[in-house]
Amino acid sequence: MKTAVTMLDGAAAGEIELADEVFGLEPRADILQRVVRWQLAKRQAGTHKTLTRGETSYSTKKIVRQKGSGGARHGDRGVTQFRHGGNAKGPVPRSHAHDLQKKVRALGLRHALSAKAKAGELIVLDSATLESGKTKDLKAAMEKLGLGKTLVIDGAVVDAGFARAARNIQGLDVLPSQGANVYDILRRDRLVLTKAAVAALEERLK
Repeated sequence: MKTAVTMLDGAAAGEIELADEVFGLEPRADILQRVVRWQLAKRQAGTHKTLTRGETSYSTKKIVRQKGSGGARHGDRGVTQFRHGGNAKGPVPRSHAHDLQKKVRALGLRHALSAKAKAGELIVLDSATLESGKTKDLKAAMEKLGLGKTLVIDGAVVDAGFARAARNIQGLDVLPSQGANVYDILRRDRLVLTKAAVAALEERLK
């Protein structure tokens, strides 16, 4: 499939041929969901913790005598029934990460790229370079291209001036090609790829 290539200033720069096996698939929501779930689970901290009965600082002295009080036969105040007592089956620190096959991860990235291309939310730039490195210059260029919440993916190395200018623009993310991932692609309204990024992604995913 062919798509137009544009310059950062909005001028046309010809066309580029996009590989159908990377950008022309019919997006599958189930695969995208599996990959996004895997990504988000992997980055969860998993540091939640509550005190168990053995970790509370209450006295273990028996509250009342075993028989004759008319009440329950409690041993101490650290049990789960009492206020500030220990938790019976509370959360403990653990990893939420789970395995997902490399083939499924790669397939998910193909489907995410195809979803953006099919929805008309994919823009190909000739290059993402900004000599001035000024935020106002990049913001003006984005407004000219009609870009709002956008993910820009460059080649192996992101231009330093472009990255510096993008740091202060809310809703704009910049990644090198090896950092391309399903979650970041789907969470932004537009996906902007440079020609170098297209070449790198096609080499990686074909």
